[in-house]
Amino acid sequence: MDRLNILGMVTVLASISLIAGCFASNPEDIQAWVKPYEVNVTAENYAVQPPDEIEIHCSQVTEVHMQRQRIRPDGKVSFEVIGEVDVAGKTPKEISDAISERVKVLYTLPGDHPVDVRISIYASKNYYVVGEVARPGPRVYTGRDSVLRALTDAQPNPRAWESRVQVIRPTAREDEDPRVFEVNYAKMVSQGDATKNVLLEEGDIVYVPPTILAAVGMILEEFISPIARAFYGAYLVSNPPGTYEGGYSPYGGGRY
Repeated sequence: MDRLNILGMVTVLASISLIAGCFASNPEDIQAWVKPYEVNVTAENYAVQPPDEIEIHCSQVTEVHMQRQRIRPDGKVSFEVIGEVDVAGKTPKEISDAISERVKVLYTLPGDHPVDVRISIYASKNYYVVGEVARPGPRVYTGRDSVLRALTDAQPNPRAWESRVQVIRPTAREDEDPRVFEVNYAKMVSQGDATKNVLLEEGDIVYVPPTILAAVGMILEEFISPIARAFYGAYLVSNPPGTYEGGYSPYGGGRY
C-alpha cells in the first residue's frame, strides 16, 4: 500500500473521529427549550439593555411624545423635562411605569397608563449560527427566534450536514454541562417536521457541521495546500517569471 493510500485512509478515519466527537447531543436536552406554540412570548417580556432603542408614546405630553432614545452604556435614557431614567434590565411596562411617575409629578394626566413604551430597535442580545452556512455569525435576539428561522436566514451551504444540526445552550458554570440536542433541518423543510422547532434564547448556538465527505475534503486541503505552495514556490525559483520556454510566461513577465 503506497503512501497516498495510507494518507487517504488516515484522513478519512481522522475526519470520521472528528465529526463523531462533535456530536455530544442528548435528545432529552431539548426540554431546556420551549416551542413557539407553548409559550406567549411578546415584547412586554423583553428586558432592554444598551444599545437597544425605545420609543415613548404620550400624546398628552408633547415633550416626551414620540421621542426615540438609545439606551446609554450606563443603562439610562434622559429627557429634557423629566431628566434621567434608569431603564436597563426593565421591560417596556416597567419603563412605562417609571416614566409615568415622573410625568405625573409635572402634569395631571387621566388614565392609569398615560405612557406607552415600545422597543424600536433590538440590539443588545444575540444568538449565534456557525458552521457550514452562507451567512455565519451573531443574530439579533428578539424573543421569537426559532431554529427554523435561524437556519433559513443563515442558509446552509452545499457542505452542510443538514440532518445533524446541533442546537447548543452554553453554560458558564463548571459544575453544569451545556445542553445540546440535534435537529434534522432537511426533514424539517422537506417534510414540515416542526417537532424540534424550538425558540432560541439569548446566547444559544446553532452549529451546522460539515458532511463526512466535506470534512475529508477540508482536511485534505490542509495537508495538500502547504505542499502545493512549496512546490509552486520551488518552481518559481527555478523558473522565474519571463523565462518560460516559448517566450511567454503564464505567471507574468511577458516575452523574455
